[in-house]
Amino acid sequence: MIVEGVARRSIWLGRDGRSVEIIDQTRLPHEFVVRTLVDLDQAAEAISAMWVRGAPLIGVTAAYGVALQMNADASDASLAHAVDTLAATRPTAVNLRWALEEMKSTLAGVASTDRSSAAYRHAGKLAEDDVETCRKIGEHGVTLIEAIAERRGDGGPIQILTHCNAGWLATVDWGTALSAIYRAHDSGIPVHVWVDETRPRNQGASLTAWELGQHGVPHTVIADNAGGHLMQHGRVDLCITGSDRTTATGDVCNKIGTYLKALAAHDNGVPFYAALPHSTIDWDLSDGVAQIPIEERDGAELRRFSGPTREGHIVEISVLPDSTPVANPAFDVTPARLVTGLITERGVCEASRQGLLGLYPERGGETTQSCESSEA
Repeated sequence: MIVEGVARRSIWLGRDGRSVEIIDQTRLPHEFVVRTLVDLDQAAEAISAMWVRGAPLIGVTAAYGVALQMNADASDASLAHAVDTLAATRPTAVNLRWALEEMKSTLAGVASTDRSSAAYRHAGKLAEDDVETCRKIGEHGVTLIEAIAERRGDGGPIQILTHCNAGWLATVDWGTALSAIYRAHDSGIPVHVWVDETRPRNQGASLTAWELGQHGVPHTVIADNAGGHLMQHGRVDLCITGSDRTTATGDVCNKIGTYLKALAAHDNGVPFYAALPHSTIDWDLSDGVAQIPIEERDGAELRRFSGPTREGHIVEISVLPDSTPVANPAFDVTPARLVTGLITERGVCEASRQGLLGLYPERGGETTQSCESSEA
């Protein structure tokens, strides 16, 4: 994607071919800062401190974290230590566990003398696969936007509401929910995006709005609680969010506040879709509300804001006393009954076990007709 006219990705290898470079997303939109990760501990900190975030990018960062550790020590004990350390950084996004299992199984049968190169090679493959996966998600998702534009036929912008950041900053490139929006914009379909600020970390206001602005996509930042009002007044045609974990039955776990948007969309007859890659589907879970662990983050994220002064210095201010009790769940679960459909790299399907098995029959079960499109 584009940053100040230059094509970039969210993670890449340094010039030495061993270090890993990332965009520090905690500094956006006020500063564009690149950090260099040189060891396992820095990779783990990048994930836990949210220098990188978004389920697909967390997974790829973890894969490179394993590679960094294998570059330092390629023993079996070192591999186990890397997997355990990275797995503990964040509990909710299933891509983290998926990527670590990919690295662990790939390296298990590789001699220690070859593990470092094998680890970098497989981490690079996961990164490239993510780019292609997100590109395909955009191909399938844009058909939903095209259908609305054709049905309306007035040439006006399609009004899309999103939540948190599910753009290229949450993946290696393209994004999930925003991939379809970028495809629509680039193909000449007029779109306008309502961007939830997404408290408490403001990933919508800080990241999604910045991304869309860099790419030239019309957008407006709104308070988190404004979405329902816009839907009541017919100002939203479509909701598309990402997902950090989707159950085998179609429940969607995403950034806190997503559930409320789905409720408002359901009440107002607005289609609500979640866009996600195959690595976000947790085939072991059937009840998202009961089974998905919800990360509880530091209350400081609610107590404090950061931003630039008139002189351009980034400062942090308190909006609550430190003595005030704070609860800070990072995610919520939207039941499948509120989800119009799931957008994946293989197509669009209903949010159900049957729908998902129609796209992923290899996971067990017979192909159904619940899918709007499908690829091998």
